[in-house]
Amino acid sequence: MDASAGVLSPEILNQFYTKFYEDNRNTLAQNVSTRTNPHEACISRRILQESQHVFTHKIATEVKPVTNQKNSGRCWIFSALNIIRIPFMKQYNLDEFEFSQAYLFFWDKLERCNYFLHNIVKTAKQNEPVDGRLVSFLLNDPVTDGGQWDMIVNLINRHGVIPKVCFPESYSSESSSRMNTILKSKLREYSKVLRDLISSGATNEKIEAQILEQMTVIYRILGICLGIPSKTITWEYYDKSKNYNCIGPITPIDFYEKYVKPYYNVDDKVCLVTDPRPSNPFGKLYTIDCLGNVVGGRPTLYNNQPPELLMKLCAESIKQNEPVWFGCDVNKRLITKQGILDMKSYDFEHMFGTDIQVNLAKADRLLYGDSMMMHAMALTAVSIDNDGKIKKFRVENSWGDDHGQKGYLILTAEWFSEFVFEAVVDKKIVPADVLNVFKQDPITLPAWDPMGTLAH
Repeated sequence: MDASAGVLSPEILNQFYTKFYEDNRNTLAQNVSTRTNPHEACISRRILQESQHVFTHKIATEVKPVTNQKNSGRCWIFSALNIIRIPFMKQYNLDEFEFSQAYLFFWDKLERCNYFLHNIVKTAKQNEPVDGRLVSFLLNDPVTDGGQWDMIVNLINRHGVIPKVCFPESYSSESSSRMNTILKSKLREYSKVLRDLISSGATNEKIEAQILEQMTVIYRILGICLGIPSKTITWEYYDKSKNYNCIGPITPIDFYEKYVKPYYNVDDKVCLVTDPRPSNPFGKLYTIDCLGNVVGGRPTLYNNQPPELLMKLCAESIKQNEPVWFGCDVNKRLITKQGILDMKSYDFEHMFGTDIQVNLAKADRLLYGDSMMMHAMALTAVSIDNDGKIKKFRVENSWGDDHGQKGYLILTAEWFSEFVFEAVVDKKIVPADVLNVFKQDPITLPAWDPMGTLAH
């Protein structure tokens, strides 16, 4: 092989230089993009003018305050609790209300660390090498902030929910990276201890005793950083009519069972995904190796369906006055300040002479790492034209009220097809043949599969 093959020689570099300055548009684009954010420079003025936060169907009550996950990856918790609070607030005549996101965050961290340590044991017993792909993947980020719908269900069914005033935010719930760094280091240390125990032939009883000892330390770290939820709560509040009310003392699980579940039962909802990769046919059930948060909890299941069905069921749910939890790749084609998710939001072609983020098909973007589930939000409204065609959705986000229209975004149907991967709807609106997919034995995807990234 020619040793010079592939080398960016002076001759080739000169060709690049000449071709760049032969086109005056490149000079103009350079002048603009070297003085400002290149993404901002590509925003389509036409899309800004044409996008309006008006919809043909909207859930009856959009509630406040707009939530803010701050510097944490808790979008999946925030979006779930944002949806659950809507019927709850209507039932109890509340003007403003939030469930405690920090409460579920505490229990997720504790359960997730326990789940991770048991995965280390499982993989060690399977003779997975510590430097092999699976264990290396697990050790790379042992306790992330992200999560999936089935993981929310696990937390609520085991630990319940409580009002935010009963367990408020802390520094480490709003900015979790430093606490996570501490936890990750301990979990990697504990992984070495557990793998050495298994190598020495320790009994299951001795291994579980070791994990219990390790989890005592994890609990201590979490308690110091986040606070520890009370075993019972008492919630005092004024309703819209300024009437005083008091609930409790009551356990968080009883609070959910008695005061929340009758109006929003997480077990009545099903999670559908759309993964168009040829290796993963629609109409099949999937799970991901080692993905979860609660030992003994329900597995994370993906019922794979075409995007058109997900979009149709999302619209139907909104028409029946129930918002939709969904997972997407929010960073693609997002105009952040105005809150617009549109395939035509950016005119990269005229700025750079090539388009960006759309030259690969959705399946290829997954395969080549250019797109994946990164964020969870809630759909609260939809526009449907006179021909019955879905045009756009309204989105409640958890980034505070200084993004979009006071915290709400617009998402077009075209964007939905390309960058939405998951939606949760009530099983009563799902066709029987789709529900029957949940009866299949799931196909296990590897731990590093891109469909698991929302939980990483």
